[in-house]
Amino acid sequence: MANEEQTAAAPVPAARKRRGPLLIGVVALLVLAGGGYAWQAQKAAHAAAARQTATDTKPELYLPMDPPFVVNFRDEESLRYLQVAVTLMAHDPKAIEVAKSADPVIRDALVSLFSNQEYSIISNAAGREKLQAQALAAVRKIVQARLGRPGIDALYFTSFVMQ
Repeated sequence: MANEEQTAAAPVPAARKRRGPLLIGVVALLVLAGGGYAWQAQKAAHAAAARQTATDTKPELYLPMDPPFVVNFRDEESLRYLQVAVTLMAHDPKAIEVAKSADPVIRDALVSLFSNQEYSIISNAAGREKLQAQALAAVRKIVQARLGRPGIDALYFTSFVMQ
């Protein structure tokens, strides 16, 4: 009977021995996959940092659009006036030069945009932000036509007075 117990117990260690290399292989595969993921994540982070550094090294250049824009527009009951001081910002000196040379065209586009506004819309912050985005798009379109790229990174309202 002791021989029967030994014979019955003998296959168990053999099965364990067969699972050992499989388990080691799975663990090794997981370690390699994790290492590959970490390497890719590090590579992506390094590339993002390099792009950020390249953007940060260029100084911000500002172009105030002087004099401020003064337009009138109708409210439901009366005539209203809007005075807006605009400053353009870019990291590209060529874009600033193009904007300077296209000043009359940019001013014309912005006067048209500002005079077609409704008081009820631009009297709140969301309306002013929308107007600012529309003005930036108009300026970028003009600069793009002359330079081949938008070039202007931001447009700021440095003064916004409605009466």
